[in-house]
Amino acid sequence: MAAEQKDNWSSEAYQNAASFVPKLATKVIQWLDPQKDDVIFDVGCGDGVLNLQMARILSEGSGQLHGIDSSPAMIAAAKAAAASAGLSDKCTFEVLDATTLTSTRSLQRATFTKAFSNAALHWILRPPATREAVFRGVRDALAPGGTFVFEMGGLGNVPEIRAALLSVVGRRVGLARAQEADPWFFPDEGWVRDMLEVRVGGWKVERAEREWRPTAADRGGVEGWVRLMGKKWFEVVPEGEREQCIREVVEVLEVVCRQPGGGHMLSYVRLRVMARKI
Repeated sequence: MAAEQKDNWSSEAYQNAASFVPKLATKVIQWLDPQKDDVIFDVGCGDGVLNLQMARILSEGSGQLHGIDSSPAMIAAAKAAAASAGLSDKCTFEVLDATTLTSTRSLQRATFTKAFSNAALHWILRPPATREAVFRGVRDALAPGGTFVFEMGGLGNVPEIRAALLSVVGRRVGLARAQEADPWFFPDEGWVRDMLEVRVGGWKVERAEREWRPTAADRGGVEGWVRLMGKKWFEVVPEGEREQCIREVVEVLEVVCRQPGGGHMLSYVRLRVMARKI
């Protein structure tokens, strides 16, 4: 039997370190333009904060939403939030790895009118061998003419954080191993067009843009962000050295990211895309 995959997420830690992620999704939600009768598929739904916003629109009609995430903790939080809001009849959630979509028959029936993903694909697409399968799986879940709107980290995202992590972790385990530990993939518009329209096919990219969006650190500060988002980096460091490694990264970033008026700024670059199934 395969070993159970470790869940690196918790809704509480996410709210402490990155609660701004759903709050800054205004533009990508505008691109999705959810309507009351839409059937929406959310790839990497997290704790369901955005899903409940969409569900309130869907509750005015016959629409439905189904969210997937590989984190059992996040799915549990999403289900609890939907139940508390009285929206469980409009929102369903499932623990599922998005890289397995092509083999998940229940999601390959071309029944969704729209697909959505926010701040998840830069994690999901990290393994190069699974990238085509993810976009093929979303494509086949959509009805003809259906749209996929997503936002993810784009080329140039959090460069100061990656540089600090590569430097501090690489000094202990070597640069090559530190690069292997990097859990993120940040592409550009050209990569997306080639992947969807050429390599996978059956897609037409209608809009694609990158936006530099300087973002204030959450109440957990730089340290909260590094401990949550950077957790995979430190797993390659000997256990006895991890806390010191984290402290070194945080000390550098608290200098580099410090705002003159107080607090810290993270240099986010977002890649936003709208593609249509053809």
